[in-house]
Amino acid sequence: GQRTLAVRRRPRIGVFSTGDELMEPGAPLGPARTYDSNRFTLLALLAGLPCEAVDLGILPDDREHTAQALAAAAGHHDLLLTSGGVSTGEEDHVRAAIETQGRLVFWRLAVKPGRPAAMGVVAGTPVVGLPGNPVAAVVCFLHLARPLLMRLAGAADRPLPRMGAVADFAYRKKAGRREYVRVTLATQDGQTTARKFPREGAGLLSSLTESDGFAELPEAVTEVAPGDRLTVLPFAGIL
Repeated sequence: GQRTLAVRRRPRIGVFSTGDELMEPGAPLGPARTYDSNRFTLLALLAGLPCEAVDLGILPDDREHTAQALAAAAGHHDLLLTSGGVSTGEEDHVRAAIETQGRLVFWRLAVKPGRPAAMGVVAGTPVVGLPGNPVAAVVCFLHLARPLLMRLAGAADRPLPRMGAVADFAYRKKAGRREYVRVTLATQDGQTTARKFPREGAGLLSSLTESDGFAELPEAVTEVAPGDRLTVLPFAGIL
């Protein structure tokens, strides 16, 4: 019975990858090169959200070029996402590029994987600098970029879905840091168990495709033992 409705334009999200080592899928892979996967992962995640996602390609490891590209894209997008270039290496230029063209809001989080994440504002447009490792990029996208995008779209703030499970593994971590451990899930006799993915490393894209979710270990937790209750973010509900 409403005669008028308040609506919003879908926010326009620009997605960059960064790094001289990155190659487009299908191109011959040269020495010390790797195929870009983060851009396509992020574009796939954005496809399920109320936005218009734009592929902006790969930025080279050049501070001036990166700064100019961010400034040029800021005027045509409501949010910019980058992956890679936010750590402390000699060729990590995204953080400096944000500071050159605008202001840095924060850099580094007490999260594993995902510590070197950054966020800033360039010409009034928020920029989220995601880590280059695929798993870290997904973790930070879910906790930083996704809620910001939903706010820009005018959607109600909604927490990521979580479920309970029982640990089927032992694990140690540092206090004061939240960790997201990749797990596979199995249900038997009404009880869901979580088993840790056998290989470490935030650079293993296969650890996402071969897992069922992230076990979320809060800052105060330092040890997980078999039988402990866990909170799991299931991929089926968030990806």
